[in-house]
Amino acid sequence: MTPAIFGLSGLVLTDAERAFFGSCDPAGYILFGRNCESPAQMRALTDDLRALHGRDDLLILIDQEGGRVTRMKPPVWPAYPPQGVFDRLYDIAPASAIEAARCNARAIALDLAEAGVSADALPLLDVRQKGAHDVIGDRAFGYDPMRVAALGRAVLDGMAQAGVAGIVKHIPGHGRALCDSHKNLPTVCASDAELAVDLAPFKALRSAPMAMSAHIVFEVWDAKRPATQSPFVIDRIIRQRIGFDGLLMSDDIDMEALTGTIPERSLAAVEAGCDVVLNCWAKMDDMEGICAALPAMGADARRRLDAAMAGANVACPFTRGEERAEAIAKRDALLAAAGVSA
Repeated sequence: MTPAIFGLSGLVLTDAERAFFGSCDPAGYILFGRNCESPAQMRALTDDLRALHGRDDLLILIDQEGGRVTRMKPPVWPAYPPQGVFDRLYDIAPASAIEAARCNARAIALDLAEAGVSADALPLLDVRQKGAHDVIGDRAFGYDPMRVAALGRAVLDGMAQAGVAGIVKHIPGHGRALCDSHKNLPTVCASDAELAVDLAPFKALRSAPMAMSAHIVFEVWDAKRPATQSPFVIDRIIRQRIGFDGLLMSDDIDMEALTGTIPERSLAAVEAGCDVVLNCWAKMDDMEGICAALPAMGADARRRLDAAMAGANVACPFTRGEERAEAIAKRDALLAAAGVSA
C-alpha cells in the first residue's frame, strides 16, 4: 500500500485513474466539490472505490466543516454553519453549545455516510489568537483551549454516532499563523510555554483516530522545517508530548508553504514521520511521482490506519433523512433559545 491519499478528477473514475489506483493502491482518497453532484452519484463513486480495492473500510475523506469550507453544497445538501457559532453559544450556555455541536456534527456525518464517505476533516482544534491571519478565524471553536477541546470532543462523538471518523487538525496548532499556509510558509516565534496553550486541545483529544499536520515552522522546536516535515515536531511534540498515536496525515502537500517537487515534499513528510501524505488535485503526473518516490506503508502506519477505520461504518448504503432533520432541528432550537443565529 502506498502511504498517500489522492484526489479524483471528477464525478466518476476515469479509465486512467482506475488503472493507476489499482496498481498504486493508495491508503485512501479525498473528495472535493468537483466530485459531489448528488448522494446517488457520490454513493456510486465511493462504492466503485471500495470495489476497486476490495476494502469496505477504505478511507474516503472530505473537508465538510460548514461555513466557508463546504464541499457538499446546497441546495442538494443542507447548509451548515461555521464551527465558530458554537463558540458564541458557549459564551451563553456551555452545555447547550456542546450538545448543539454534537447534533450538527451528527447531521453532517449522516450526509457523508449516505454518500459513502468514511471520514471528515473535522474538528479543528486550533486555538485562536488575537492578530493571527483569518485563514482559521470562525472555523475554530475559540480562544480558550479547554472550550476548544470540549466542543471538539462533541464533534468527534457526533460523527462517530453516524459511523464517520473524525480528523483533528491542524496538529500541533495553526492558531498563531500570521499568513495563510495555502500561499506562504508561516513562522511562529512563540515560546515553548506559550505553545502549551496550542497543544492542550490536542492532548485532551489525543485518542482521536486521525490528525492532520500543520505546514508551520515553530522556531522553538525546529527553525528550519515546517511541522509536516520535521522529525523533531512529529516525534517529540506530536507523538510524545501530545501523546497522539492515531493516523497522522499531512495537510495538502501541494500548498505553497512547502517547497520542492511534489514527490520531494511527500518523501520529506513520510521520512519525518507522517503516516500518509495528502495530495488533493488529481494531477496524474504528481500522483505517479508520489507513488514512485514513497516506500510502501510501514507496519505502524498500517496499524494506525486500520485502527482509525475500525469505527467507521458506511459501506452499506442507507438513507436516514429523518435522523438528520431531527439533529438539525435540535441544533437550531438550542441556538435559538440562547439568541444565537446559525
